[in-house]
Amino acid sequence: MSKKVLVLGAGFVAGPLVEYLLKNAGAKLTVASRTLKKAENLIKNHPNGKAVEVNADDKNTTKKLIAKSDVVISLLPWTYHLKVAKICLEEKKHLVTTSYVKPEMAALDTKVRQKGLIFLNEIGVDPGIDHMAAMKIIDGVKKRGGQITSFYSYCGGLPALEHNNNPLGYKFSWSPKGVMLAASNDGKYMKDGTIINIPGKDLFKHYWLIDVPGAGVFEAYVNRDALPYIEYYNIGSVKGMYRGTLRNIGHCDTWDNLKKIGLFDMEKTWNFSNTPPAKVIAELIKGNGKNIKEDIGKFLNIPVYSIFIKKLEWLGLLDKNTFGDEFKTKATAFDMLEYVLEKKLVFKPYEADLLIQHHEFTAEYPDKTEKITSTMVEKGIVGGDSAMSRTVGLPAAIATKMILEGKIKLKGVLRPLVPEIYEPVLAGLEKMGIKLKEIIS
Repeated sequence: MSKKVLVLGAGFVAGPLVEYLLKNAGAKLTVASRTLKKAENLIKNHPNGKAVEVNADDKNTTKKLIAKSDVVISLLPWTYHLKVAKICLEEKKHLVTTSYVKPEMAALDTKVRQKGLIFLNEIGVDPGIDHMAAMKIIDGVKKRGGQITSFYSYCGGLPALEHNNNPLGYKFSWSPKGVMLAASNDGKYMKDGTIINIPGKDLFKHYWLIDVPGAGVFEAYVNRDALPYIEYYNIGSVKGMYRGTLRNIGHCDTWDNLKKIGLFDMEKTWNFSNTPPAKVIAELIKGNGKNIKEDIGKFLNIPVYSIFIKKLEWLGLLDKNTFGDEFKTKATAFDMLEYVLEKKLVFKPYEADLLIQHHEFTAEYPDKTEKITSTMVEKGIVGGDSAMSRTVGLPAAIATKMILEGKIKLKGVLRPLVPEIYEPVLAGLEKMGIKLKEIIS
């Protein structure tokens, strides 16, 4: 009897995962989405595929679908993962996600192991490929008698150079809301043995420039708390530990200013049927509303010809006309910004994205010191799959196939940090042209 896989979500990164499983897993695949058409477009009438319409907030319907499956892949926003995990636990089903392990998910570990289940998380690109590529090098250094003394990891999803054609230098290859929420995360890392804390309000004030071989120069800002990875990676010898996000030059200043003028506020609401975006900004910064550019300049202490003000103008956020019927009547400044960014920072069918992952290690041996870099520059396929969807979806798909075939013996709430998982997944990715180039000096 064929195994059954349930994919919850049919968004930005689902395509390559669904295609891989339909071609390679030998399983019956159900894709469940709030928008049936999205699920149908992924299945493409494949005889082993089925598309269903379901709202993730509908617990009863979701539970029925999970009960009929052997492995559940949650590509829903991370806020749903715990709900899905608890149902999987009740129904004794394996779970795969590409998202970070939250404390609430980690707390399920004992119960998951007791039921002989696998809840494999962080099996995307970042987190995911970053972990696996890192552990491959770390384990290799240890086998050669060395120890890791510093590890700096960077990752970024960006427009390909030839399609970097908007003033913000960014386009969404995954959930716009997810990107915006991450912009308020606190950060923490270690440099030269000193722990550095970055509060979310200052996230974009704390960045540096990094030259990535084969890709160019980018801004890097801290990605959450890097310190737990010292334990996850078993590298207690490190004096430097950092996880960072890569963006094009100017990104940090722009997003810091967006936050300063209140566009990430999720409390106050406006009636957008009669309130233009320029008026919203004027109220947020308590301007007089007569000249919005001058008001913003005074508030931020920047000239009216500043590139930031020109970016706001390009986005349409200085318009004195309302959005009309396009946008919901009652909404927050955060909702307004999400709506505008999602409309303006979009990949067109003939455009490609760029996924960059870059690791820098220092390894100490009794008789020498090594600098090791590991770099992946993956470009999306014009008219086909994005680099983001391939690098997020394919690791999860390969790992799901391994679970179906009983090739992962570990149980519990897992990350792909052991050779049993990372070696076959990296090998599978390499067969599809996704590989990190390592240089030792």
